[in-house]
Amino acid sequence: MSDTPVIDTPHDPIMETDFIKEMVKQMRAIDSYGTYDGWTVERILQPYIVTKEMRRQIPVIGDPDEETLSRVKAFYNGIAVLIEKECGLMAVPMVNLSHEGFGRAIITVGKLVVMDRTVRDIHRYGYDSFSKMKDEADKYLSVALEIIGKYPEVAGL
Repeated sequence: MSDTPVIDTPHDPIMETDFIKEMVKQMRAIDSYGTYDGWTVERILQPYIVTKEMRRQIPVIGDPDEETLSRVKAFYNGIAVLIEKECGLMAVPMVNLSHEGFGRAIITVGKLVVMDRTVRDIHRYGYDSFSKMKDEADKYLSVALEIIGKYPEVAGL
């Protein structure tokens, strides 16, 4: 993990939401050495928090490291799991990123593309706060569920 300082704050109720719980599961899934055992939810998800000041310190030109790529994939995997829970159909995330940090994230349900996002500057990937991260995920989730509701026959293929 990176040497990002962990901000010690009082427990936030957002940490009890389904999205945050799923993100912890996703992060634990990529922790093959058990490094996160005993860590708090905030500490496990801390790498997702990249403030504007932190972004300014990251060079504009740079290749993303494997940890950052794993976090991006975990984020979209988490959204796919929440889509599955809501609609009961298998959601498949596909993240394709170049070594320069540009690419696309897609989630499909059946033959239906329910989320399609172009991503860039992945080496600077992060959110200002946990609530902003959750808000973005909620936005993708609501749009995906709306699309599935509109085209259920395609989603069921």
